Amino acid sequence: MASSRQRSSDRGRLSRSAEFERVYRQGRSTANRHLVLYAFPNASSQRPRLGLSVSRKVGGAVERNRVKRMLRESFARVEPTLREGQDVVVVARPSAAELVAREGLAGIDASLSELIAKGGLREADPEPEAEARAGAGREEPGRETSPAERTDGRLDPPRDDR
Repeated sequence: MASSRQRSSDRGRLSRSAEFERVYRQGRSTANRHLVLYAFPNASSQRPRLGLSVSRKVGGAVERNRVKRMLRESFARVEPTLREGQDVVVVARPSAAELVAREGLAGIDASLSELIAKGGLREADPEPEAEARAGAGREEPGRETSPAERTDGRLDPPRDDR
């Protein structure tokens, strides 16, 4: 029996808990006031795949679904410019619902584009690892630089403080 529905991997979505866990644990993260973006290269995927996490702290079901629709639409707009083979998880912070109510899709577009640029996920952007290697000599030896002190846009690996 042929199904008209596509599998989630064919639609460019992350759906399994293990896929989310891999991106959270092994991927790199960047954040702004409204969103957190985790990215991990996936050689087996042709196109970027999106996973969304919108908790109840964002609002009721109507607000959460509205935020998810906006995030999917915004990701679909930037997807052609992204590197192939990336698994991306976007976590909406509670202020994301306020952003959608205040600015709509334009606000989500701006917030997501900012994170994609910071993360170096666009085809034309330098890879974050290459950028980190190039700037490795700028830090003082033996001193850990906090994310607030960094100006080079590098991503921090996710913390395992659950």
